[in-house]
Amino acid sequence: MQTTKNATEKSVVVASRRRFISIGAATGLASAAPWAFAQDGGYPKQPIRIVVPFAAGSGTDAVARIAGQMLGDAIKGSVIVDNRAGANGVIAAEYVAKAAPDGYTLFMTTNTTHSANPSLMKSLPYDPVKDFAPVSRMGNLPFMLVVNNDLPVKSVAELLAWGRAHPGKLTYASGNSTGIVSGATLSRMSGVPMLHVPYKSTPPAIADLIGGQVSMMVVDLAAGLATVKAGKMRAIAVTTQERTKLFPELPPLADTPELKGFDITSWNGVFAPAGTPRDIVLKLNKVLSDMANGTVFRERVAKLGFDAFGSTPEELGAFTVSELAKWKKLIQAAGIQPE
Repeated sequence: MQTTKNATEKSVVVASRRRFISIGAATGLASAAPWAFAQDGGYPKQPIRIVVPFAAGSGTDAVARIAGQMLGDAIKGSVIVDNRAGANGVIAAEYVAKAAPDGYTLFMTTNTTHSANPSLMKSLPYDPVKDFAPVSRMGNLPFMLVVNNDLPVKSVAELLAWGRAHPGKLTYASGNSTGIVSGATLSRMSGVPMLHVPYKSTPPAIADLIGGQVSMMVVDLAAGLATVKAGKMRAIAVTTQERTKLFPELPPLADTPELKGFDITSWNGVFAPAGTPRDIVLKLNKVLSDMANGTVFRERVAKLGFDAFGSTPEELGAFTVSELAKWKKLIQAAGIQPE
């Protein structure tokens, strides 16, 4: 008992130092799996780690923490959320790609690492298809265009008019690939020059937007909705071609004549390292896909501005391949050169 206690205390200390958050069985899963993972003495025998490629406070992080709570309840064990922000998600992706394929390291990620990075960067230390085993889609992250409150605009048309009247004054922040590509696409399609200001992740970009260091940014609803509702920054449009039910009063960017056809959506999914046993992938898929399609999870993440739904591993795998091609076209059309 003493050895177990010491090991547990050591684990907690390490988790704290690395800013991990261990989530136990705190939240009920409405449609829990019809079997208990470890009743036969098998998987899992230790905490599962969900690696997130963005900082705490980002939309993906918020969704991962809710998913972690509910996964922990289903497996009657612990789930750790491990934020490894930086390098546009490369640090986290490389870490997971090289992790042991034993089901204890998962990757809650987005189109940044698995759709856009191969076209944004000249070389990557991971392959989004070969180095990962798809587990389940978790849903979509609608994005919105927000501006600093001091910028005297309340619509996309007014923003573009202001930019033309003040050449070289518009700046846009980004904390992920969707922000990068959306800003570049907005500038190219409108013909209004905009200076890109990249950030390590979304929270510090929002802070500088509020502080007036940058004019605007394209941010996911999950990360920015609360700040908009608090009146600290102004939302003027969504990047999807249709209005989102999560913020129906916002018009699409595509409604502006110069931006007709504008349609950029971010997605979220869970992967494991390539080589993870098929039976473990299927067990995880059962819980995660049921969760993403279930009422409890959907209602909780909807409050964050996240549209949840699950998939099979095969569907996520095929989707990843198709998104790589889609984002390559988006990036090339925006005139972004790989770095």
